[in-house]
Amino acid sequence: MAGRDLRIALALEATVGAAVAYGLHGTGWDGSDALLAVLGLALGLRALVVLGSYVVLLQRSSPVPPGLQVGPLGLLRMALQEFAALLLLFVVVQPFERLFMPPDHLRPLPTGPGQRLPVLLLHGYTCNRGFWLWQRRRLESAGWVVATHSLEPALADIESYLPALTRRIDEVLAATGATQLILVGHSMGGLVSRAWFRQHGCAKVARFISLGSPHQGSLMARIAIGRNGTQMHPGNPWLLDLARSTALPADSLSIYSVHDNQVIPQRESSALDGARLLPIGGVSHLGMAFSNQVTQLLLRVLED
Repeated sequence: MAGRDLRIALALEATVGAAVAYGLHGTGWDGSDALLAVLGLALGLRALVVLGSYVVLLQRSSPVPPGLQVGPLGLLRMALQEFAALLLLFVVVQPFERLFMPPDHLRPLPTGPGQRLPVLLLHGYTCNRGFWLWQRRRLESAGWVVATHSLEPALADIESYLPALTRRIDEVLAATGATQLILVGHSMGGLVSRAWFRQHGCAKVARFISLGSPHQGSLMARIAIGRNGTQMHPGNPWLLDLARSTALPADSLSIYSVHDNQVIPQRESSALDGARLLPIGGVSHLGMAFSNQVTQLLLRVLED
């Protein structure tokens, strides 16, 4: 979602909250108590969103391999991880994406055997390039040239993102001098990538890595709004038609968390013909944005 849209949403929320606090103050509440009550309500509603996703996870989750199982404390940790990521991404970072995310540091890359390719990161549903604040920094620290791209408008048809993505891919290749890049998509970003492959082929993309992408749809998408939300419903015509396309770069990889609270059921939703399926554990859906485990895994597979 564009930073401007998120700022408007936050401003509206703050205006309504101030009006409610003022009304409570008029009924005899202490001013500070009224403000705390409104703040608690705002945080509580967000906590309910996270809690609801974990209720579905407990009821409809794929079987967890023995080596990736966590106990009740592990689930609590992930729920708190998701809640913290939700606040950081949608209240702090993404509304002010330009403040936190300066332009990508693209530079010409030397050519030759074994030379690294540029990496282009695509975010997921209702997010923007600010999602990659942490991971971009970590990948760049490891020597990778990393580009990002915002998929706008937030609730549009996935197919409508493809022209701008084409321009961004061409910009990255022109700025780096590379003939191919590596495309990494989180959540819906993985579906956008596949739609782009179907339309344009794989000549410009050497590798494709998806993170927590609902390749077969997700049960949680049934409450998503917008055309792109509908396109992530399990069994919807657009997703079934996309599955008929076999266009994927060589050695494509679908990384998923067996504890993903948004892509459910995790293994079945993440399966993708023509791509290796790699499970990880102990990471929530939005928590992937800040996960050291995801960072280390990305660095490892990028070097493969």
